[in-house]
Amino acid sequence: MPPVSNAREELARHKQANVMLARVAGSLYWMSRYLERAENQARLIDVNLQLLLDFGHVTDEQLKAHWLPIVRSSGDEALFNELYDTADSESVTEFMTFRTENPNSLVSCISNARENARQVRDQISSEMWEVLNDAYHFILGADAKTVWHEGASAFYDQIKRFSHLFQGITVSTFSRNEGFEFIQFGKYLERADQITRLLDIKYHILLPSASDVGGAVDTAQWHAVLRSASALEAYRRYYVADVFYKKVVEFLIFDDSFPRSLKFCCQEMDHFIELITESSAEAGDRTAIERFRAFLERLNELSVEDIFSQGLHEFLDEAQVEVGSIGGQLYSTYMYFPPVDLQAEIRFHQQQEQQQQQQ
Repeated sequence: MPPVSNAREELARHKQANVMLARVAGSLYWMSRYLERAENQARLIDVNLQLLLDFGHVTDEQLKAHWLPIVRSSGDEALFNELYDTADSESVTEFMTFRTENPNSLVSCISNARENARQVRDQISSEMWEVLNDAYHFILGADAKTVWHEGASAFYDQIKRFSHLFQGITVSTFSRNEGFEFIQFGKYLERADQITRLLDIKYHILLPSASDVGGAVDTAQWHAVLRSASALEAYRRYYVADVFYKKVVEFLIFDDSFPRSLKFCCQEMDHFIELITESSAEAGDRTAIERFRAFLERLNELSVEDIFSQGLHEFLDEAQVEVGSIGGQLYSTYMYFPPVDLQAEIRFHQQQEQQQQQQ
């Protein structure tokens, strides 16, 4: 039997190593998710601003109907109503871009991505850190009035470029180890969640009347959905015909070659789940993993007609639950460790050793 002092040291080293690995994995995961969320928010705001220009003059009620669903999709409607009297272009873009009270604003997402990166600076490349740091100072150096005056589209384009640059540098400079797996898993989870929210905004919220289906406003909105996912050109190459709502839904859910479709993202998530679980000593509860794989298998078997028969909103809700469930399971298993009271652990093991010696 090893000396008690050595056992204590080994226990402390084991606990500290597990906590450190979990913290690194968690920071990389959230760094990736927050930056991906910022990019999605930027493209959504920008496309909606462009859509209003296409419509021309709109009433206050139309403005509210246009912007409020965007706020609602992020779950921040109650907070928005506390801060603003009405939902219009200026109030919503300020809320979703610069308000630090909003946990999903661009400034919050980029700040959180940078903070998570700062905690693991020794694990990421200097180029990755520089991009996040530049993005952070870029958004802190702007305000709503400046953005409106100098051009909102250029501002949001720059946010997207920071994200694209970061992803390219990550692929080029980050070793293919467990950290890379958590970065990629977080990115694709966030994309999968965002694409379901984007489709739900359009189909469930923005189309109040069945008589509007196929009309000019409906078609313009579906164009906006594709542009929000940077999918319009890819859609045009796949479907030569005009934009049609069922084809848009089919493309954004089922296309297994477009990197922002739900199916593509879920397949990539499954790939990195396998790598994470294989390389970790933690077994964890595989219930959520098996459930997610059952959902992916069903996704492979479904058609767009099946989804509309079930109800698109209902299907998107189900997809959000499944994506969120597997994300929560992997986080709790591999990325979260509760605070460890090493002294209590040592006392417990000392008591066990004393009982064994007395027997």
